Amino acid sequence: MATRLLTQHDYGRRIGRAIALIAADPARNPGLEELAAAAAFSPYHFHRIYREITGETPAETLARERLSRAAGLLVRDGLPVALVAKRSGYGSAAAFTRAFRAAYGTPPAAYRDSGGIGAALPAPTSTPQEIGMFDIEIRHEPALRLAALAHRGPYAGMGTVFDRLMAWAVARRLVGPETRFLGLYHNDPATVPERELLSDACVTVPAGVEGSDGVRILDLPASRVAVLVFKGPYAELEQAYTWLYRDWLPASGEEPADQPPREDYLNDCRSLPPAEWMTAVMLPLRDRAAS
Repeated sequence: MATRLLTQHDYGRRIGRAIALIAADPARNPGLEELAAAAAFSPYHFHRIYREITGETPAETLARERLSRAAGLLVRDGLPVALVAKRSGYGSAAAFTRAFRAAYGTPPAAYRDSGGIGAALPAPTSTPQEIGMFDIEIRHEPALRLAALAHRGPYAGMGTVFDRLMAWAVARRLVGPETRFLGLYHNDPATVPERELLSDACVTVPAGVEGSDGVRILDLPASRVAVLVFKGPYAELEQAYTWLYRDWLPASGEEPADQPPREDYLNDCRSLPPAEWMTAVMLPLRDRAAS
């Protein structure tokens, strides 16, 4: 039994190396031989092992990562479609447009010009009566034990960090119906250079689980949080943060706690189109008694 567990853990670590190779430069398309070599598996077996551990093929991982980063370049930077296509590894703007439309339901130029497909950001508000334009729930989150994989760099690169964490967790049979995947975001991407941004991809784990292979264990205390549920692509989540910090927080009478904001991913981005992705953006708050 111990030998079998060690083998499972080793498989997860090796598949994580292949995912890291994909994430290093999504504009590239590493071939089977290169990916298999990174994972130290025979090319005859690599694809099957990768699919069993990650739930998708390497090509699907690459396509999802490319389109997610492309959406960020469009909605955040407003770049020309041809330039985004090139930076995302597509051979032509036409091929990129077809792939983007199939995934996001709209052409990339229209997506860029409309500011995305998620909820539109309201104009700045000036009175407490106006802050209810988005639904906010204040609730108490239980203490959470998390396995966390750190990321330094653009938040748009978190997708494959979660893929690597998933491979680690699946190899240890830690993923089940009650498992939660969360992101901790330590910096403001509008003020901190992208290369210096710090974040953590996290998965809830039971007591007794130990970290390894770059995964560390974090214990989050029970928290009082303001929750905004955002529907749409992850590339558009910054507008939820803008509204929370610009409009809701100053008018709410609340004080933020000394914890980073977090995101709780409520459904599976691999099985749903980006327009259906649901994310609970959580802003930790100070307890009333401590205010």
